[in-house]
Amino acid sequence: MRKLILTSIAALVLASCSAPTKLYTWSKYETSSYNFLKNRNDKTNANLEEEYKKIINKQKGIRGVVPPGVYADYGFLLLQSNKIEEGRSMLQKEMDLYPESKIFMDRILKMTEL
Repeated sequence: MRKLILTSIAALVLASCSAPTKLYTWSKYETSSYNFLKNRNDKTNANLEEEYKKIINKQKGIRGVVPPGVYADYGFLLLQSNKIEEGRSMLQKEMDLYPESKIFMDRILKMTEL
């Protein structure tokens, strides 16, 4: 009985020492976003688009879904790059995944209809 208790305590202690798992993975988004905002050009735009694709396609966080706002940001970037249909699609995905964004996404989508 004593061995069982000691083993249980040891297992709990070791389990609590593991590194925390992240809800989402962000790839190199922070750096790419900063470079894009600091120095807007075709290269930084392409780098940021690639980071969005990595975040969307290779999500390894414990939630297993794209972080809030990523589809919206990516969609807005695509709209600015004159990729209207792709951008609208990303905004719709944001709304589908995060319904609380619907009011804001609807406003942006209406602006693309002009």
